[in-house]
Amino acid sequence: MGIKGLTGLIKKTSPDSIQHIGLYTMKDKRVAIDTSIFLYKSLINVRSKGDYLRNKDGKVVSHIQGLYYKTNQLLSFGITPIYIFDGKPPQEKSQTIKERVKKADECKAKMAATTDKKEKLNLEKGTIRIKKEYIDDLKRLFDSMGVSYIHPDGEAEAYASELCKIGFVDAVMTEDMDTLSYGCPQLVRGCIDKSIKRPEVITTFNFEKILEDFQMTHDEFIDMCILCGCDYCPTIPKVGPVRAMKFIQKYKTIENYLDSEKVENEEFKSKYEASRGLFKVFKDKIDLENLPINTSEYNSDKIYQYLVHECSMNEKRIQNSLKKL
Repeated sequence: MGIKGLTGLIKKTSPDSIQHIGLYTMKDKRVAIDTSIFLYKSLINVRSKGDYLRNKDGKVVSHIQGLYYKTNQLLSFGITPIYIFDGKPPQEKSQTIKERVKKADECKAKMAATTDKKEKLNLEKGTIRIKKEYIDDLKRLFDSMGVSYIHPDGEAEAYASELCKIGFVDAVMTEDMDTLSYGCPQLVRGCIDKSIKRPEVITTFNFEKILEDFQMTHDEFIDMCILCGCDYCPTIPKVGPVRAMKFIQKYKTIENYLDSEKVENEEFKSKYEASRGLFKVFKDKIDLENLPINTSEYNSDKIYQYLVHECSMNEKRIQNSLKKL
């Protein structure tokens, strides 16, 4: 879900923190990638055109193809990707997960009830869930491509943000804006300016500039994001992104806001402090000397064998893509 309305708030309050740049400008940069976001996008993009891509045995390979070409693109621009997988989510996210499962079940029920082909495809997007086998497939792909990855005990965007804060990577690539709540210095996502049609253009967000324009510290920004609405805490009725920003600019902390505005919302009061802690869950806890990173050597034969013979991908396209590397 991310933070409700955060992109719009930044566009309005801190437009200079946003840049639209070509991927080529990130040559020689090391980028941590929120894997689940791009895995999910790969499954949705192909599914919207009909069925998943499958190999000759019927195994789903949409995610393998999607992440292969994504990785190939980054490598061809001289960017070093480090994929970060999601570990076990915190208990505080259980309600959000339950709501997502419920929504998926509702989509399945509606699919069964409709005969409209287009409606079925749209509903099916809501039923997609990431499976362990998809994660294992991607790890095998990255091992053959010589691409590093980390599977931490926690959420990918939180871990990736801390890697960026301590300088191990130069940026974090994701579509999840709550990455900024973790204090990620440089966030990279797909271009948000719909007037720009070039596929290699991306959008970057500079967190230091955002804090300057919002006139907030990182702690105050976290409190604002919690009030906006996040995965860990319920919202307060009639408090949206604009009011959340104004309240924190005025009161500085959630406690001051609750007291001054005499807010009575026991569920929110019982959860907001834990939410704060989760946005700092990896702060000063990553030891670069003992980083649980998986590394491997690039092996074109393994890539070819896996993608062409096991995933039934187009032989000529794979041969041409390997030439870029």
